[in-house]
Amino acid sequence: MTTAEVTFEAPSLGPVAGYLSQPPGDKPVPGLIVVHEWWGLNDDIRSVCDRFAGEGFAALAVDLYGGKSTADAAEAMQLVNDMKTEDAMKIVEGGVRHLVSLPRCRRSKVGVTGFCLGGAMSLAAACTVAGLNAAVPFYGIPKRELLVFGTPTPPIQGHYGKRDGSIAVERIELVASVAESMGNPFELCLYDAGHAFMRASDPKAYDAPAAELAWSRTLTFLHANLR
Repeated sequence: MTTAEVTFEAPSLGPVAGYLSQPPGDKPVPGLIVVHEWWGLNDDIRSVCDRFAGEGFAALAVDLYGGKSTADAAEAMQLVNDMKTEDAMKIVEGGVRHLVSLPRCRRSKVGVTGFCLGGAMSLAAACTVAGLNAAVPFYGIPKRELLVFGTPTPPIQGHYGKRDGSIAVERIELVASVAESMGNPFELCLYDAGHAFMRASDPKAYDAPAAELAWSRTLTFLHANLR
């Protein structure tokens, strides 16, 4: 695969940093926006992009923090509080435009996925950013006013832990129910796991059975909706 630190334009914000990982070769591939956790765009997220590239996607991790990242929870919370959701949506929009400008993605569909903060932002992007054909949020829910479902909203597959202390199962079940009532497909996948069960670098959070099943479901969903 080929990897690169890249810069792209976000509407009204200017240059934004990202990390792009692509499969080997030059044949057309679908695009995928990857949105980081509250830690920022770190090596964990870069490895997720590489993993998606290994499955045939041009994966672009977008940076919502302007180059900042941290391993400290208090600092991560401050970064989240300083971030503006409307700017995050512009960054995702810019990422979509960048992907479809690539020679391999000019005729391809684009999806979005994300984890924790990125899960919330990918779900918000599904409702607000044009040009997305699938969304796969992991254990994140945005503010209620951003959840505006309807026929332009792409199919969604959400992955959430039943033992996630930060997100009650009833909340995401309600979100999925509202989406379905508006005619928007929302496949809700629940796991006997806690928050951040996909984070392989964190042995306290990582849940191998849940992570492996979620990864398999994600690939099936993305291939079905982006090919």
